[in-house]
Amino acid sequence: MSLLADLQNILDSEHVLTGEDAAPYLKDWRGRYMGKALAVVRPSSVDEVVAIVKLCQQYDTPMVTQGGNTGLCGGATPSNKGDAVVILMTRLNKILNIDTENDTMTVEAGCLLQTVQEAAEQAGRLFPLSLASEGSCTIGGNLATNAGGTQVLRYGNARDLTLGLQVVTAEGEVWNGLRGLRKDNTGYDLRNLFIGSEGTLGIITAATLKLYPLPVAQVTALLAFEDIATGITILNRAKYGFGASLTGFELISSYCMENVRRGMPEIKMPFEPEKAPWYALIEISDAESAEHARQLFEKVIEQSFEAGELADAVIAESQQQSQSLWHIRESIPLVSARLGQEIKHDISVPISKMAEFVAVTNAQLQTLLPGVKHAVFGHLGDGNLHYNVGAPDGQEEGFLDNQKAVYKVVFDSVSAFGGSISAEHGIGQLKKDLLLDYKDEVELALMRKIKRALDPHALLNPGKVISSVERY
Repeated sequence: MSLLADLQNILDSEHVLTGEDAAPYLKDWRGRYMGKALAVVRPSSVDEVVAIVKLCQQYDTPMVTQGGNTGLCGGATPSNKGDAVVILMTRLNKILNIDTENDTMTVEAGCLLQTVQEAAEQAGRLFPLSLASEGSCTIGGNLATNAGGTQVLRYGNARDLTLGLQVVTAEGEVWNGLRGLRKDNTGYDLRNLFIGSEGTLGIITAATLKLYPLPVAQVTALLAFEDIATGITILNRAKYGFGASLTGFELISSYCMENVRRGMPEIKMPFEPEKAPWYALIEISDAESAEHARQLFEKVIEQSFEAGELADAVIAESQQQSQSLWHIRESIPLVSARLGQEIKHDISVPISKMAEFVAVTNAQLQTLLPGVKHAVFGHLGDGNLHYNVGAPDGQEEGFLDNQKAVYKVVFDSVSAFGGSISAEHGIGQLKKDLLLDYKDEVELALMRKIKRALDPHALLNPGKVISSVERY
């Protein structure tokens, strides 16, 4: 028998894909990474995942787990060796339980994020994780990368929204940790170990998630102001004025606004991009009433105008207008992909140092590559920026050849300001080697020990996240 034949005995042959049928799952959605595989398999149950893992152990075959394939760091793409099995989790897509008294929902890892959001809303609850890719990304992928999104300021990352996990280990054992407990102080926190590990320590097959009350009302506004330092002042004013009601504070540069205007002319822009150098999309969620939310919002915005912080502001008058404002923000990465090559960064620095970081790093990049574009946007409320660098006019061809030099400038600056080279996108294969330069050696040594302990044959997603624990 062969591995392929044994896999076909476990699954219907239509769920063991090879050749052209497997091709769509062997590259990332941006087209930056292309790999090969022995097969792509589509299990529909935990038992089938277990059987696949045990077979791969028997045949000493690497495994790459994939969800919606929306990642940005190549973490779900196999290598070019062609020796791996890709385990596609999208058929494990059941919502197993909703407990409104405990405010929890248990779902399989292949559930789309949008499906989970909608199921929570139908139960009168909120699942607050929100990403631009929510219509195609899966909960398993969200947890594997500890996804962030636009409401981290209020609710935290995917890790903070998870109470329990079910995980298939490298040996094919099942850890059933689907406990809906907010307090469980009985040893090592295995849940948080697997979340963010990008499939290198185990395969997440299900999760118990936190739910929240649905807000009675939400108010959204787009603010225009002069510089990031002013934006931070407005953020602090909003934190004080709104308290826990503040759910989102998204920074957008005028360059990003102009990109959206050019790339998606069908979108109605509330301001001309040249209205101000910087913008913030801000949202509050209120538990009392729409009128209360509006009054509170207008009070804080008025204070900001009186202090001379704002050049202009547009407050959404309806849910449709609110969605239109968010559509601008969510269109930024899509438009960037259409308009030209960018070298992307997902970084975090302390909010207090954000303005200086951007000013210093922009200047250093202009010295390195005069005329580069600064496509800066992201989650100012939690210190996470998507600090992207675009090609100078007329120099798009071959611009990505500068990636190593640009990374050096940006990540050296991030390190100097006490930040992280990955805030919410993960490490994957894109940043694996960079960890050697920007992560403490003791941390790296501990990570390697954990990897060897939980995956001694290095079969789970080899070549991702951590260096020096490789098969070859």
